[in-house]
Amino acid sequence: MNKIMLLTSAALLTLGAAGSAMAEGGVAAGATTGAVGGAIVGGPVGAVVGGVGGAIVGGIADDNRPRFREYVVKEGRPSYRYQEEVRVGATLPSSGVTYYDVPREYGSTEYRYTRVNDRTVLVDPRTHRIIQVIE
Repeated sequence: MNKIMLLTSAALLTLGAAGSAMAEGGVAAGATTGAVGGAIVGGPVGAVVGGVGGAIVGGIADDNRPRFREYVVKEGRPSYRYQEEVRVGATLPSSGVTYYDVPREYGSTEYRYTRVNDRTVLVDPRTHRIIQVIE
């Protein structure tokens, strides 16, 4: 009985966190999709595994970020000056910003990267929304 309660609590906690992450988009949305799918198939453990896999699909995974930052610095891309806060969810202007493909070695992604106020960001090329700030 205690095991069932523990598993149910873990599943609800995972799904609750996944629901709040949906608003973030990008990595969070990928993690959410993976977590919910994993929870359905494999319970709480499946949610954790699915969440990690989903996050990697949505953006640049944590373990690839240092190498990706080095790559961007070596490329020497110019930085766009933006008057607003550089944050996830901010929408960049439709003109004046140049977007670059993310090489496959850093993960498969539908997003592009650019430099904004000397920070590297992943952007949805259809909406110009920042989906990840690479710190």
